[in-house]
Amino acid sequence: MKQIRSVAILGAGTMGSQIAAHMANAGLPTLLLDIDKQTALAGLQRAKRLKPAPFFSADSEALISVGGFESHLIHLQEYDWIVEAIVEQLDAKRQLLERVDAVRTPGTIVSSNTSGLPIVDITKDRSTDFRKYSLGTHFFNPPRYLSLLEIIPTRETDPSVVDDLMHFCDHRLGKGVIIAKDTPNFIANRIGVFSAIQTLKLLGQGDFTVEEVDAITGPAIGRPKSATCRTMDIAGLDILVQVANNIAQRLTTVDEREAFVPPPFLNQMVEQGRIGAKAGEGFYKRIRQNNENRILTFDLATMDYRERQAVQLASLEAINPKDDSGHRTRQLFLGKDPVGKFLRASLGQTLLYAATVAPKIAHSIDDIDRALRWGFGWELGPFELWDAIGINDVLDVCGVATPPEFVADLLQNKTTSTGDPIRFRKHFQLESDPELQLLRSSKERSKIVQSNKGASLVDVGRGALVLEFHSKMNTLNGDTVAMLIASVSEATANFDALIIANDAKNFSAGANLSFVLNAARNGHWNQIDKMVQSFQEAVIGLRYAEVPVVAAPSGLTLGGGCEIALHSVRVQASAETYMGQVEVGVGLIPAGGGTKELLVRFTTGTRFGGSNPLRLIQHVFQLIGFGKVSTSAADAKHLGFLRDVDGITMRRERLVHDAVTVATNLVKNGYQRPQAKRDIPVGGNDIRAALDLSVHLALRAGQLSEHDALIGRTLSRILSGGDIPHATTVTERYLLDLEREAFLSLCGQIRTQDRIAHMLTTGKTLRN
Repeated sequence: MKQIRSVAILGAGTMGSQIAAHMANAGLPTLLLDIDKQTALAGLQRAKRLKPAPFFSADSEALISVGGFESHLIHLQEYDWIVEAIVEQLDAKRQLLERVDAVRTPGTIVSSNTSGLPIVDITKDRSTDFRKYSLGTHFFNPPRYLSLLEIIPTRETDPSVVDDLMHFCDHRLGKGVIIAKDTPNFIANRIGVFSAIQTLKLLGQGDFTVEEVDAITGPAIGRPKSATCRTMDIAGLDILVQVANNIAQRLTTVDEREAFVPPPFLNQMVEQGRIGAKAGEGFYKRIRQNNENRILTFDLATMDYRERQAVQLASLEAINPKDDSGHRTRQLFLGKDPVGKFLRASLGQTLLYAATVAPKIAHSIDDIDRALRWGFGWELGPFELWDAIGINDVLDVCGVATPPEFVADLLQNKTTSTGDPIRFRKHFQLESDPELQLLRSSKERSKIVQSNKGASLVDVGRGALVLEFHSKMNTLNGDTVAMLIASVSEATANFDALIIANDAKNFSAGANLSFVLNAARNGHWNQIDKMVQSFQEAVIGLRYAEVPVVAAPSGLTLGGGCEIALHSVRVQASAETYMGQVEVGVGLIPAGGGTKELLVRFTTGTRFGGSNPLRLIQHVFQLIGFGKVSTSAADAKHLGFLRDVDGITMRRERLVHDAVTVATNLVKNGYQRPQAKRDIPVGGNDIRAALDLSVHLALRAGQLSEHDALIGRTLSRILSGGDIPHATTVTERYLLDLEREAFLSLCGQIRTQDRIAHMLTTGKTLRN
């Protein structure tokens, strides 16, 4: 297998600079080249300012060096993979790669990053060795956050090069890799852009507003919240028009070309500069009025902006959001109302088109489904939707007398002995990687050991038991805590290790605030005290379990979710992990051992009276007091939420597998649980006075409210050891009691209750 240890990126534009950033995220020394060094440096600086950030941390940025084509192209000899990512113009790419061919070391992989240009034309006339090691790559923007990577080999590409690059991009870059055929705009854009253009053509007919189109084509049918119009604003309407026209130009049939021709109003919007978020206006326009941000909507009737309108579509209101997206889509698609008609004319045409072009553009229907899931955020790909709605039902309600050949062959040649409906994914053998979605496949094999409304215990093999949360946003409640305690008992009795993980987008958003608010407003202090004490006991049980406990967080890992990770003996985190103790935002402090555990991490090995630990404790004070949340797992390490020995998984679908591997290795190496007694150093009055002074000065400067100051002083009391007058050591239990006492006292504050209520109602922090 060819080892890729370094990468060179040619082109420091929006895409090239972000690809370079993600290579650096993966720990690869990266060379970023453009016309000259100043242009490359400017591209890198632009990337550093982008939101969402393309870098995991500042440490990643340090791995990128810059240069110019004239002076630094010769250095390509030193790099294992060269990625050309300049402007989408065939001649420009060919001219640059001719120069690359002259200086590269034989055997170096070269890929041309393009959203749709023919790879065979780009590599034409290059040397034999170049063509053997060259292929196309299509990173989706932004490359850090979108999983999909299409790899497009030519007939001359060595198959081993494809295999090596697939493995590298999967394991090292965290990409969902699909091998696409060298056809116009490959897989995801071919179908995704078709879907977008069909939807916008219907919008142009004037029967639906922009808001209604986004309501129909968003989460209701398993698509992102940005739906169609908002997604196009983010991508850029000019880019959509450019890509659609590019596809149309390369297609051979009149009908297919016509399907990609943008509607006239879209061309007009682009001509007027209304190209989306980067221009400040597209289908939506954000304005500042009376010190408030407001969003206006584009009205096709007037070709101008107006106030946003509420969406009132009965069929959308009738669906149950708790149903799976396939069931919801079928219900809406088959409806006899305007929404059903709209979906049959947009989604229905997309399903038919996907079935028509599938054999030409992809090696399997699974590749098409994954391309749309990973590249466009669909919960179900086209063929999964065919199956969810029903193949014959799609054909019937769309009025298709002659189905696409691919569909006709299936219906003619496949039968079911049980009388069950014929389904694409049942009759095609689809490959699966046993390392991916390990937890989901274990549940499908009925390996659930124990379950309640808040969590389940799942046997995933290799002696590992997984505790999976499944409440809303994986918030922690009584059921969750009960299963936390049960998981340790079950793992100790019947397994070698315990993993805490789930297949959801977010690990845990923290405690169930509704319970806390209701109990506080009704004066049920014993309930709150019992809840906090139970959770404290549960996380302490994780730390001192006889078997290793490995947390595998991904996405939001906040409050109690963070505390679970802090008390696990190891953490195998997804690269996109956003970890923090955010309780201050709702007027509270971490009470599930989070305050205690962060103090332990930053004061272990310090001696009060010797080296001055105030700076370390101030860091803990700021982490909690400012509610800092990591921007990635790498940043969580930098902030101190993760230890240096904790691992990072680039591809989230492999996270549970990697966590199991960590746990089994601990067992193989003779795991010994941590000592149950820890003496924790605290600073007493001197530390408390210093922290309280910083709170007082911030209050005087208008940086804090009175309630913020109260929370700050409450936090400083815990971090200094309570009312202890001098530096000493205290027990873990002592600090846990201080946490619980402080949590209860803050719950009794009206302003804390108002903060919790505001967060539950708006999802935003109230500064009162």
